[in-house]
Amino acid sequence: MLTLNLTPIFKARGIEKPYTFLVKAGLTPHSTNHILGNKTRVYRLDHIELLCDALNCEPNDLLSWTPEKGKQYPDNYPLKNLQQNENNENILETLTKLTYKELQQKTKDFNTNDK
Repeated sequence: MLTLNLTPIFKARGIEKPYTFLVKAGLTPHSTNHILGNKTRVYRLDHIELLCDALNCEPNDLLSWTPEKGKQYPDNYPLKNLQQNENNENILETLTKLTYKELQQKTKDFNTNDK
């Protein structure tokens, strides 16, 4: 089953009030409630685009796939790429655990790869 998995992105971006953030980004309160409550089964492409724009991500970052119980999938099944890992550690927590030199190196690597 495919679902939207926004919580890790909100945590990574330091968004403490997702409802307010999404309404300010342009979603209606009604749509925001449905999206945050995982009550929506059909997503409008303009909503996906708005989410990607507001959260600076791509659609695959928003989606999570959970395999159907009892069903076997081949190792190369394309949706397996959308399985969420079990690591729930906050990215900001991870960054604070790095030494200053490690953080400088990561920043340097990031800036080098960005060019």
